[in-house]
This record gives sequence, structure tokens and C-alpha cells, in this order.
Amino acid sequence: MTAEPITAVRGPLIYCLDDPFLTDPATAFVHEPDGLLICRDGRFEAVGDYQALRKTIPADCVVEHYPDCLIAPGFVDTHVHYVQTGIIGAHGKGLLGWLDEYTFPAEQELADEGKARAMASVFCDELLRNGTTTALVFCAVYPQSVDALFAEAQKRNMRIIAGKVLMDINAPDALRDTVQTGYDQSKALIAKWHKQGRNLYAITPRFAGTSSREQLAMAGALWREHNDVFVQTHIAENPDEVAWMQKLFPERRDYLDIYDHAGLTGRRAVMAHGIHLDEDALCRCHDSGTALSHCPTSNLFLGSGLFRMRDAKDPRRPVHVGMGTDIGAGTSFSMLTTLGEGYKVSQLNGAPVSAIEAFFLATLGGARALDLEDRIGTFRHGNEADFVVLNPKATPILKFRAERSRSIAETLFVLMTMGDDRAVRATYVAGKAMHAASSVDS
Repeated sequence: MTAEPITAVRGPLIYCLDDPFLTDPATAFVHEPDGLLICRDGRFEAVGDYQALRKTIPADCVVEHYPDCLIAPGFVDTHVHYVQTGIIGAHGKGLLGWLDEYTFPAEQELADEGKARAMASVFCDELLRNGTTTALVFCAVYPQSVDALFAEAQKRNMRIIAGKVLMDINAPDALRDTVQTGYDQSKALIAKWHKQGRNLYAITPRFAGTSSREQLAMAGALWREHNDVFVQTHIAENPDEVAWMQKLFPERRDYLDIYDHAGLTGRRAVMAHGIHLDEDALCRCHDSGTALSHCPTSNLFLGSGLFRMRDAKDPRRPVHVGMGTDIGAGTSFSMLTTLGEGYKVSQLNGAPVSAIEAFFLATLGGARALDLEDRIGTFRHGNEADFVVLNPKATPILKFRAERSRSIAETLFVLMTMGDDRAVRATYVAGKAMHAASSVDS
């Protein structure tokens, strides 16, 4: 049996060891000016200063060197719809109208497994081109749409968490399942894909407005049967949606209570948006470990509102928060672009986040939101060797601006306000380069 080749990558390392919202950023964030990553069998065997580790590099191992770049843990996208890749930039609707006019028709196309496979291939390549190595993904209602995504992810050895949408009311007939078929199909998909390679399964009711009480209860029961899988859904994205949930579920105290009553809150439950959650709901997210995914490009595009990051991360009862691109209402696969828009949202709220805080949300914060911090999100011996090489000089204007940077924090801030996919020099998955851009140093 051939031994797995060792990968050694040298360059400036940047990563978080802890949450800079809750601890001193000076100790939560690490900048290793001349660092080394040694990867074996898809994991980090050594991480640290190059000079201290260089003698441990095997003699026959070629060291990839990125002296003018920044090497970071792979980005973590905590909310995205691969089946909506084809409707990015669909014009001018609020959430509920946008679902009816664009989303539901687009998702019906994914009943065709060939079309689903083609969409999944484009989707996975776009993630890698943008430095994203882990994603929590909505598929369509059709089991074949899940098969297509997991198969494409497995080809690239990516860590993908995904599931078939559960939706039995308030949707086109062609996109509805039933309580029983939703249960049977989800259960079969868990058996087929969960923990196969790096794939993980997520029970996926779209949102409370498109699942009956019986289906939500079924989803909670399914999670109890398979308590190591994930749950993903949407919550409190849009004021009209929140008002609709109050009408649909008058017996529940608020939107979060709908899911809590069904047994769908807790660790490894990730709820997208959460813009219009009040203090009491945020306290319950903290108590239960339920995570939120902040999706700024989508929220701005649909006019949904401004997520209150400082409120969510209040040290008195911090909530786990990750970042989501939310393709296709989201307008970019780039986590750098997403962080830049998130900064603008925080500015509008009068509580701007720092570059280091934003960087945490896209890496270790996302890993913690997914309860995967023991595997991804930081550079640590034994973690999965997913990382991205960022080029602060990828375009002429980035190069011009980077040369005037006074600190690593400023360089990161420039990257997240001016950078996009062009700033991704390379993306490594389990220690192997899965995307490489040509060096641009105009």
C-alpha cells in the first residue's frame, strides 16, 4: 500500500485559538510571520515556526513557499443553497416573493439528477475557488439532489454537511413531500451518506412556514433517533415572515419556540439569519447551544434587515455565530466579500466588528457554530488540513493598498473590504491543493 504523500507549506500563518469577541484579541489571534504546516494523511502533523520545524521535513518533501501571502484555515460557510446557484442576482423581491418567483421554480429543475450533478459540480468548484473548504448546505426536496452534492463533494474530499429539504405545506405541489416520505427519505439518506468520507448529514426543514406541525415534530423525532447529525433551517429573516409565523403558530411564544417545541434546537442546530430575534430568544439560543448564521449579502439584497452581531456575541450570554453566503439570495461565494458586507452591517448598527473578529467568524467561529472545532477552523496538530492561501497583492489596487498597511490586522481588513476570489491564491483540502490561481503581482 502506497504511503500518503506529505505536504509541507511555508509562509505567514494567521489563525485564531479562541473567540476575540470574548477574550483578548492579542491572545485569541496568532500571526506566525514565517510559519510551516506539515500535513500527513489529510491532517496537520506539525504547525509552527519554520526555523523551529524545518529539520522535521522529510528530505524528499518539496516545500511549497508563499512568502508574500497569508495562509489561513479554510473558510467555513454555515448557510448556503447549492440548488440556488443558478439564480444569483435575481432582481428585486423581498423574501417571500423571491421564494415564489425564483427559488421554487429553480429548485424544481433539480428533480433531474443530471442537472443536479452539474449544478453541484459548479457549486463545489466555486467554493474551492473562493477558499471555502467546509459548508452547511441546503439541497432540494428531492433525494437525488442530495446524492448529487455528496458525490461531487466526495470526489473533492470536501467536508460538506447537507440534507434534503423537508417541505409539506405552502409550496408548489412539485416541491412538497409528506411527513412519511420526508422521514423515510431523510432516514435513507442518513444511512447512505452520514460519515461516509467527510460527508455529514443535516435534517433540513426549510422553515416553519413550509412544514406542518406534524412534519416539524417528525424532524425532531428523527434527530433524536440520529443524534449525531445536524439540523439546519431559517429563522426571523424578514419582518413579514416573522408576522406570518405568528399567524401560523399562535400558540407558540415566538419563532424560536416553534422549533424548540419540535425538538429542533440545541448543539449542531444552525438557524440562518436570526435578524429579528429578541433578547429572550438570544438567551435561549445561548442556553441551548443553538447557532446562528449571519448572511449579510443576502440580508442586504432582499432588504431583510441588519443582524446585530454585538448583541448575539454579548459576553454575558454569547451565541455561537458563523458566516453564511446564502447563495442564491446571497450575491457572492467569496467569504472575503461576505465579511466586508458584514462589517458594513455592523457599522450601520453602530457597533463595527474588527478584522480579527470577522476573520474568527469565517474560520474558528464557523467551526464552533457547527460543533466541529475539534476538526477544522484553526491550525492545530491533528486537525484536518484544510487551508487557504490569500494573496494581499492579487490585484494592482490591492497591491498598492497592501504596501501601505501598518499591521496584520489592517492587511486583513483591506482583504475583507477589497478582496474577492482573485485574492485566493490556493485552496488545500485535506493537505492537497484543490485550487490554484496563477500569481498576479502587477
